[in-house]
Amino acid sequence: MAPAYGFAHLRSRRHHSDIIEYLERIQATLDPFAGRFVIHGPPAEVVEGTWPGSMVLIEFPGLAEARAWYDSPAYRAILRLRTDHIEGDLLLIEGVGPDYDPAERARTLRTEAGRAGRSAPQP
Repeated sequence: MAPAYGFAHLRSRRHHSDIIEYLERIQATLDPFAGRFVIHGPPAEVVEGTWPGSMVLIEFPGLAEARAWYDSPAYRAILRLRTDHIEGDLLLIEGVGPDYDPAERARTLRTEAGRAGRSAPQP
């Protein structure tokens, strides 16, 4: 099973007592779903393009756990503490397993492109 991630791009942050409460309570909402913070808002070193804001990355054992956490009553009870004060986006996305091979992915894309009668996308 591949891990899954909750990825947040936070563009505007305002320090507010609700944010502090959210931070105090969020780990308890993650624990039943084996969620853990991987990245939690440090400034990013932007090496290509622009990146306004900060990021948060939370890892889960799988997409089912990530969805269950986001939909849980415990998380829903604190969600507005963040969304009322921070503008951003949150994605739930499945990761790749330890045996992931990008060359195999390229072969699949070439095969699919050939079937569709067009050239493979350029990197």
